[in-house]
Amino acid sequence: MKKLQGKVISLKTKDTAVVKVERVWAHPLYQKLVRRSKKYACNFDAKLIELVLNDVVEIEETRPLSKTKNFKVVKKIGK
Repeated sequence: MKKLQGKVISLKTKDTAVVKVERVWAHPLYQKLVRRSKKYACNFDAKLIELVLNDVVEIEETRPLSKTKNFKVVKKIGK
């Protein structure tokens, strides 16, 4: 299963956190660092994990939980 780290950017919907995962890689020809980011809708249980904006979390791929949610929050890493 795929595990990623990212930052919580939205907690507006119930039991769903939007996590932004950013990756950095070097361009093959120009060797300039390129940043790319992607947003994932992640399921989390508010009773087990207390999240606030800008928390760094680890997310894990799961079965499809809804139309957009294929990940769940595994643990909170820090601010």
